[in-house]
Amino acid sequence: MTTHAKQQLLSGVRITSLATLASRVLGMVRDMATAALFGLAAGGVMDALVVALRIPNLFRRMFGEGAFAASYLPVLTAQLDTDRQAAWRLASVAFSWLAAVLVAVVLLGQLVCLWAYGLWGDDPQAKLLITLSATLLPYMIFICLAAQAAATLHALSHFTMPALAPVMLNLCWLIAVWGVVPWVTDDKHAQAHVLAACILVAGLLQFVMQLPPLWRQGFRFDYDFSAARDSLREVCQTMLPTMLGLAVTQVNTMLDSLLAWGLAAPGPAATLSLGAWGSVSYPMRQGAAAAVYYGERLYQFPLGILGVTVATVIYPLLSRHAARGNHRRLANDLTLGLRLVCFLALPATVGLMLLGTPIARLLFERGEFTANDALRTGRMITWYAAGVWAYCALPVLVRGYYSLGDHRTPVRIGLIAVGLNLGLNLILVWPLGELALALSTAAAAGLQAILLAWLFSRRAGSLGWTALGRTIFQTGCNTAAMAAGCLGVGRLVEFNSASTSGRLLAVVVPLLVGGVVYLSAAALIRSRELQLLLRRK
Repeated sequence: MTTHAKQQLLSGVRITSLATLASRVLGMVRDMATAALFGLAAGGVMDALVVALRIPNLFRRMFGEGAFAASYLPVLTAQLDTDRQAAWRLASVAFSWLAAVLVAVVLLGQLVCLWAYGLWGDDPQAKLLITLSATLLPYMIFICLAAQAAATLHALSHFTMPALAPVMLNLCWLIAVWGVVPWVTDDKHAQAHVLAACILVAGLLQFVMQLPPLWRQGFRFDYDFSAARDSLREVCQTMLPTMLGLAVTQVNTMLDSLLAWGLAAPGPAATLSLGAWGSVSYPMRQGAAAAVYYGERLYQFPLGILGVTVATVIYPLLSRHAARGNHRRLANDLTLGLRLVCFLALPATVGLMLLGTPIARLLFERGEFTANDALRTGRMITWYAAGVWAYCALPVLVRGYYSLGDHRTPVRIGLIAVGLNLGLNLILVWPLGELALALSTAAAAGLQAILLAWLFSRRAGSLGWTALGRTIFQTGCNTAAMAAGCLGVGRLVEFNSASTSGRLLAVVVPLLVGGVVYLSAAALIRSRELQLLLRRK
């Protein structure tokens, strides 16, 4: 890697990490406010809201941040290096066609919701889910267009505004929960619909706020389909396999949410009918889908700051190496990305597992969110967190394949991961309940990451296994010291979990001690990854 390229990579990581950190902190505040408003299990409102929101978020990952953006960015990057006018034509045509496809999908989705309402509209829980889904479906149009705008800015090495765009969603959500929703109505079902409408507004603003920096970078809307046809065809040819490859974790979590909603007992004495085979007890209770949501939100905190950040910044660089046929530099830079992910994500994995329940109590236990709700959520956080290292590595690994134009291998491995996740869910859900959903997702992600790294090294270009192994060993030792520090503080000091200050100390003190121990150990052994992240040039 050249000095300029490395400087660009590390600078982008720092900028995107800080902006994403701000967004994630606001996201945590928004989830705290939402938990206090709706609780976990009361009336099943939160279950229906999070499942309805999964649908547009899944499309965002597949069409926006996932398939379309990942297929579109390498083509756009190559054109920006040679002919900027052609690049703007491609971007204009891509915006237009993506919008048209999304509108068609939304209209089809509304018809499905109408059909489902006719079948299950008499069931209050099904009715709530269907109407919320119909309200939130148009959100996918705005959020996917915002993701394409972000991908265009990434190709121009502009990372700040795309990283800040999610802040708008969190701000609108908070304004809705704290001001609009309580002012409009006291009915929980109606409050969920008002919140859904505010989310639509936030999606539109996320797209619009990225247009000014695009204009300053020279973009002008220039729809010329005949001129951009070949480039768009190249994007579309790789979109379907890319869609499946990048969205595996989201598909797994979507399945978790649907199973949590469908297999949760609607009442204390409810049983699940198996037709001619009789009936069985439900394996989960109401609130399981909300627990999955909050567990995912917590593990996505390090994923968004670490894995997605490194993948976002390194992808244009990998694409340039691949376009120039320099596979050696591509493998070296991918190895560097994995080393940075390992250095950051392994301690995040262990720390979140150790502090899952204290974090859930600190963030959510207030208002309608009870102590039992916090305990259920804490357990979900702990088991989802077991796969944080894999969740963070996957975006980097998958983009390594896509930069080479290999879209089939991530799909094949991804389908294996989806099958494993679903199989483990069905096998473990009755003995383990809702915890089986988190454990299955973490196990599937771990297997997916290991297989992708191994196959990339065999087929595309050897990764720097010596350097990567050294990083894993050193980081593992440092993380063990960090865990010992966290556990030691927990045993030496008893915190009053009944008070807010006690809950805060139960999280902050072990977190600070663990962080100091980890960074001190890394500095003591002169960790190369720490030096790279701290280096200004």
